[in-house]
Amino acid sequence: MNRLTDETSPYLLQHADNPVDWYPWSQEALDRARAENKPILLSVGYSACHWCHVMAHESFEDASTAEIMNRLFVNIKVDREERPDIDKIYQTAHQLITHRAGGWPLTVFLTPEKQLPFFAGTYFPNEERHGMPAFADLLMRVAQHYEANGKELDDQGTAVIKALASLEPGTAEPGTPLDRRPLDGLRSQLDSNFDKDWGGFGEAPKFPHPTSLEFLLRHWRSTAHSEEPDVDALLMCALTLMRMLDGGIYDQLGGGFFRYTVDREWSIPHFEKMLYDNGPLLALLAQLWRASGDDAYRKAATETADWVIRDMQAPEGGFWSTLDADSEGEEGRFYTWDPREAGEILTGPAAPAFARRFGLDKAANFGDRWHLLVRDTLESAAETAGETASSVVALLDDARNRLLEVRNQRTWPARDEKILTAWNALMIRGLAMAGRALDREDLVDAAVHALEFVRNKLVDNDRLLATYKDGRARIDAYLDDHTFLLDAILELLQARWNSTHLEFATEIADRLLSGFEDQSGGGFYFTSHEHEQLAHRTRTFSDDSLPSGNGIAALALGRLGHLLSEARYLQAAEKTLQASFAAMLDFPHGHAALIMALDEYLDPPEIVVIRGSTEEAEAWAQSISAVYAPRRLVFGIPSDAEDLPGALELREPGEQTVAYVCRGTRCSTPISTLSELAAELSEA
Repeated sequence: MNRLTDETSPYLLQHADNPVDWYPWSQEALDRARAENKPILLSVGYSACHWCHVMAHESFEDASTAEIMNRLFVNIKVDREERPDIDKIYQTAHQLITHRAGGWPLTVFLTPEKQLPFFAGTYFPNEERHGMPAFADLLMRVAQHYEANGKELDDQGTAVIKALASLEPGTAEPGTPLDRRPLDGLRSQLDSNFDKDWGGFGEAPKFPHPTSLEFLLRHWRSTAHSEEPDVDALLMCALTLMRMLDGGIYDQLGGGFFRYTVDREWSIPHFEKMLYDNGPLLALLAQLWRASGDDAYRKAATETADWVIRDMQAPEGGFWSTLDADSEGEEGRFYTWDPREAGEILTGPAAPAFARRFGLDKAANFGDRWHLLVRDTLESAAETAGETASSVVALLDDARNRLLEVRNQRTWPARDEKILTAWNALMIRGLAMAGRALDREDLVDAAVHALEFVRNKLVDNDRLLATYKDGRARIDAYLDDHTFLLDAILELLQARWNSTHLEFATEIADRLLSGFEDQSGGGFYFTSHEHEQLAHRTRTFSDDSLPSGNGIAALALGRLGHLLSEARYLQAAEKTLQASFAAMLDFPHGHAALIMALDEYLDPPEIVVIRGSTEEAEAWAQSISAVYAPRRLVFGIPSDAEDLPGALELREPGEQTVAYVCRGTRCSTPISTLSELAAELSEA
């Protein structure tokens, strides 16, 4: 066993019995590299990563390869989900060095003194193939090159780090005018990249991009009452979600979404299920259900929420991180079928109806097995089974439940049971929005349970922590942890008021300003001012697989600032937008989260505060929240809530239920009937 045995990360523990002398990222490892003047081999991955497993089996479990690694390098293994700070630096370095997109496993060689990158790649095979060298041969060549060219490689690494800094936005200029050009630019770019047949953006592999889809939905809503409503924006969002729900990226039996598909038709996924995808997609489904009334989105939101609570919520309340792509040594084995197996489970007209609907009567689409996706219409399935179109829906739902019961008896994919603050925040937000849209208190209960877990287990001496596993909370939280959590609490407060949760939100906002803000340049660093010094301190503004932490900071601080009339939050949000405005103009497609925050800066949100008995305040809030209004925040605050902070203190209760409507810095007088409140709102 190596030095990974004391770690909590399931990914690191998967490598604890490798013959490689792995270290976690630690001062001990860095000190040894300096003392022995050995280059560092940094390997970054995560537990659900298929090619990480392949490289581990081929190379890291091989004694001869391990001997070379141990002799020539100090070997450090990093879980990118626990240490996104390290991953962000060296993924970008990989792109600069190789001029190609990165991925996992990430393999980077670093200088021992300052951890400067001088060679990088992703997966390397154990034998030479597909134009890639054998990993063992590569190791020896890299070590020889370092020995012969150490000084030059130091200089090269320094240049890479300088290039990293140059990629980040400059300083916010006070008074920089902010306008709608980035919104228009993003709308245009999304249109030009849109797949008009299958939805989504670009070609294969195809990812969901929920932040871009949410922008389109919001953009449609902002134009809905104009002379030329942007119906195409709504259609782009709706078509994409509908194609995904019919496709193989959606789990047709269990609910929830896989990470991406290898084809443009959303048919064959990479079978990882990630919490961070499903939280935003659940929120998007809830919003689409409110916007369109199409029952397909309500059904998918219900199934996805049920899946995450059933299969991903720990008894303590937090949500686990991922389900692996592999089981029994094969990718997708858990999810795929053989028609004969399904035929033995389903009887009567259900068997032909299910086969027609989900493609079991067609050729295998995943090796010699079948991955389920919608392949034919309900009418066709009904005709095949001799049923009516209305009766076949219940027949198919029963068939899906029976197959799910059998599937659950198979060998499950590994589940990464660490609990990450940022990813939990995304799911808390999704469940809060779905709970309101679907009128399901159990979803709100699950979101509250998760938030209470974060408050009780992931806060230490007023410091938020990033990860929890086996009773241990570790690692100072990052920007994303703080901003996603702040955003989630603001959504949860609309689903169910809790003054303690508002207090927690203000604590997080204050910590953002004191611990992460770039006072001179504007915006926020990814790591706090007290964080360990790495080769580079990132201050990134673009979205990646997650929405930009700076974008969510600007949005959530703006909302909290308007709710409380707190100038500090509003000013920090404005400086973030000013610092990133040039980047938004240059590359709108990469800054959807910031552009949504810019939209709310230019047209401040409409905040409705209702004071009354708990039951009546919630009833009023639910009534006016039935319509899709993404700029509107609705808080039902009980009359007996005391010591409310900031401007909320001025929203006093009356003898009967009253409401206040604020737009920017302007607020209405108390409104005493629900009909008057409805008339006051912007749909009137």
